[in-house]
Amino acid sequence: MSGHERSCGTGRLLMGVAWVILLLGLWMWGREVTDVRPGISAPTTGDMAAVGRPPTAHLPPAATPLKQALPLRVDIPELDVQAPVVARGLDAQGGVEPPPFDEPGVVSWYQGGVTPGAAGTALFVGHVDTRSKPAVFYRIGALRPGAKVRVVRDDGKVAEFTVESVEVLSRDQFDARQAYGPRVPGRAELRLITCGGTYDKASDTYSANVIVSAYLTSGSP
Repeated sequence: MSGHERSCGTGRLLMGVAWVILLLGLWMWGREVTDVRPGISAPTTGDMAAVGRPPTAHLPPAATPLKQALPLRVDIPELDVQAPVVARGLDAQGGVEPPPFDEPGVVSWYQGGVTPGAAGTALFVGHVDTRSKPAVFYRIGALRPGAKVRVVRDDGKVAEFTVESVEVLSRDQFDARQAYGPRVPGRAELRLITCGGTYDKASDTYSANVIVSAYLTSGSP
């Protein structure tokens, strides 16, 4: 990939050799966050003070996981985001392929993992900006515990997730297992992932990753 197309990438927890390869890709992704472009003011996304702070919102109980079904669209009402979802795999370096860079309003789902709403952790990756304007996940760091994320699936159901935390993880202390591993075994969970922190023009990187963690609280037609 070219320097302008490297991504924040992600992956899922795997077993054996596949897990080791993907973990390395995740670590590299955490260190090679780049999706910012010169000429646009880079945001410090996420609530830096809130990292590790218990959520103040009353959070609903987790819903029973759904069967596997492909994601079609992700809606974040609080941010007025409605974005189509495309399935992506791993690139040659072992990181998850981002959405097409010329489609900043698209979110990628890691198709090697579970589908959103099924038991396990589903991963969504979105660009934070383009060369000239914000992209689909530019404001996800502003989400707070209790916010809703809805995923429209190809089985006609809408998987509704409730945000439980928003973290800004430094690339220098990036822990892929901590970032992407399930918080509660057996739950259906979702991660929204993008670049964050501050932008360093010399290295063309962000200093951190923004990771929104949510869990399934409703699944209905």
